[in-house]
Amino acid sequence: MALIKAVKGVKPVFGKSCFLAENATVVGEVVMGDQCSVWFNAVIRGDVHSIHIGNNTNIQDGAVIHCTYQKAKTVIGNNVSIAHNAIVHGCTIEDNVLIGMGAIVMDHAVVQSGAIVAAGAVVLAGTVVTTGSIFAGMPAKKVKDVGPEMQDIFAKTANNYVMYATWYDAENKEE
Repeated sequence: MALIKAVKGVKPVFGKSCFLAENATVVGEVVMGDQCSVWFNAVIRGDVHSIHIGNNTNIQDGAVIHCTYQKAKTVIGNNVSIAHNAIVHGCTIEDNVLIGMGAIVMDHAVVQSGAIVAAGAVVLAGTVVTTGSIFAGMPAKKVKDVGPEMQDIFAKTANNYVMYATWYDAENKEE
């Protein structure tokens, strides 16, 4: 069972049909929508400020979601995929976004709808990743637009993670 803890009397709140891996950690002021998944070794720490996560969002293995004390909350929209070992810290991630493996998004950055932050990118504090763009590098800069051939990546990835979670639920029910 995942580690779920209250901090200063505030417990995480989960929507319907969420999957939490056994060694995922979710603490404090975290509000999560429906059909979300938090995968192995992921940490969502709402101890110093709030974290709000929309529906159909997946936080993949080893990712860390945090915020900055009294300065920067974290808001994550619907149909967002935060890939393995990414760090999302005190920022806003709008709907239909992909944060690549090992990427870092810092305080007060905004990743607008339909954008991709490439694997390993570092989005500096206050940066705006514009709608429909792909940002890569260190520091992250726009490298191109999300082309028509990639428009379905957001829903497809998010929906795949909803499906993957059912595999684990089915396995646990058979025991």
